[in-house]
Amino acid sequence: MATRKKWSQEVTEHSDALDLEGSVFKHDDPKAVAASLKRSAEHSKRRKGSPFQSAMSMLTFYINRAGKGLSAARRKKLERAKTELRKAFHREPPRRPAS
Repeated sequence: MATRKKWSQEVTEHSDALDLEGSVFKHDDPKAVAASLKRSAEHSKRRKGSPFQSAMSMLTFYINRAGKGLSAARRKKLERAKTELRKAFHREPPRRPAS
C-alpha cells in the first residue's frame, strides 16, 4: 500500500516558494540554515516575492508545520536562524510594540 504524502510536503516540493537544498532544516548551526535559505532564495526561479520574503516564509512555514513535533532545542535553533537570515539580508529585527 502506497503512503500518501502530507500536504505540507506537497507544498514544499511543488509550490512557487523555493527550490531548497536537501536537509536544509536539519543543520545544527542557525547560520548554516540561514545561508542555505539565502542561497536558495537568490537562485530559485520559483519564488514570487523578494529573496528575503521567500526565505523567511519557507523557514516560518517549516517551523509552523513541524508544530509540536519539534523539540524545544530544535525550535530555538530555527528561531535563531530567523535572526541570522535577517542579518544575511541586512534587515532590521521586527519592532516590538511600545508599552
